[in-house]
Amino acid sequence: MEVTINGAAHEVPDGTTVAQAVQRLTEQTTGVAVAVNDEVVTRGTWATTPLADRDRIEILTAVQGG
Repeated sequence: MEVTINGAAHEVPDGTTVAQAVQRLTEQTTGVAVAVNDEVVTRGTWATTPLADRDRIEILTAVQGG
């Protein structure tokens, strides 16, 4: 199935979860926020939230700086 992650098309297997999509994009485990189709997905449900064909996923990571 095809999903869009941060504006780029990605081919992922059926049944891919939000947690797996995050792992594709970043190795960070803290400071990460996710929205699927403009709805925030809480970290506690990433592993149990499956993606569907044509979902739009935004993965944001916190960046330190000044």
